[in-house]
Amino acid sequence: MARFLSSNALLKAIATLPAARSNRNVIGSFYQNGLRYSTVPSDPDTHDDFRPTNKVQDSAAVSFKDVVEQDVKENPVMIYMKGVPDFPQCGFSSLAVRVLKHYNIPLSARNILEDPELKSAVKAFSHWPTFPQIFIKGEFIGGSDIILNMHQNGELKEKLKDISGSPKPE
Repeated sequence: MARFLSSNALLKAIATLPAARSNRNVIGSFYQNGLRYSTVPSDPDTHDDFRPTNKVQDSAAVSFKDVVEQDVKENPVMIYMKGVPDFPQCGFSSLAVRVLKHYNIPLSARNILEDPELKSAVKAFSHWPTFPQIFIKGEFIGGSDIILNMHQNGELKEKLKDISGSPKPE
């Protein structure tokens, strides 16, 4: 009897949480009590049995292809990476950010881990399968290995010379 009462009390407590009372689907990332939660409907790494479904499609939404085109066009240096420049979530993204920050230039970035559709749109735009992906002045440059190589042979300095900023003193 005590077990029944405790599980019944638990169910009542869960029912009082705001997320349990919500009638809307939440897609994306949200924070609650300092923890990050993510609901991504089309994550290719999620098994079909566990993948959430989105039954309502927003036809007025801007396509991710348009977002990528606008990002690349409007930002002198754009990096699509795992994580963000202040908190990269993979070694390759971290390396690319460190190399680019050496030049003290404005750096724009998007976290491809937050939306699998963005990740797919970037791959389709660049015709490149891996991340990070770096664009400079609208041109796709490559990933961290290419940026590092360009830095080491001086090509990156030349490519970035028109962008406001200057190399940090060594």
